[in-house]
Amino acid sequence: MAQGLTHAAWPVLAEVGAREGSTARLARQAMFVALGIAGLTLAAKTQVPMWPSPVPVTMGTFAVLAVGAAYGPRLGLVTILGYMALGLLGADIFAGSSAEKFGWAYMSGATGGYLVGYVLATVLLGALARRGWDRNVGWMAFAMLLGNVAVYVPGVAWIHHIIASGAFDPTAYVSVWEQTMVWGLTPYLIGDAMKLGLAAILLPAAWKLVGSARG
Repeated sequence: MAQGLTHAAWPVLAEVGAREGSTARLARQAMFVALGIAGLTLAAKTQVPMWPSPVPVTMGTFAVLAVGAAYGPRLGLVTILGYMALGLLGADIFAGSSAEKFGWAYMSGATGGYLVGYVLATVLLGALARRGWDRNVGWMAFAMLLGNVAVYVPGVAWIHHIIASGAFDPTAYVSVWEQTMVWGLTPYLIGDAMKLGLAAILLPAAWKLVGSARG
């Protein structure tokens, strides 16, 4: 686990087997961006409604954190921004259906804060992967925990703003913060803990497979 405490720039999974040529490198990166956006879209569409919260449980957080760790901060940022750009243009790639709202109307809704958190978490996980945290289950679990915090802080803050701005239901909740926790946090903790554990195991396992293949 010593690598988690160093400042060395470790390679990330997306760089394994990369060639030096600029053209080949750019083509490879473009392919990873496309694959990442496709994976993020599929993960967002894999969802379970969590009434009364307007935000469903999806595999989106898992995909975002995995992309960040596997791609590194730069390629991860390009990928998540490409995903957001497509969503802003109206592509049906987020958890909600485009039959209801899409583009900016969706992004500025209840899930808007979480989308901001996705960008922050992607860069954070990429930076931690650069420090070698994705090579060890313990460090990776801690990185995933930090990534979840990066998603929840803006997500819960935005939900709180929406509720305080007129969505508060005094007949069902004692306070704005109680409704905020029910809508934006507590229904997702168990699922996120499971996704955190899954990613914490898969990323180091992938590195072991890479090492075995090279050996």
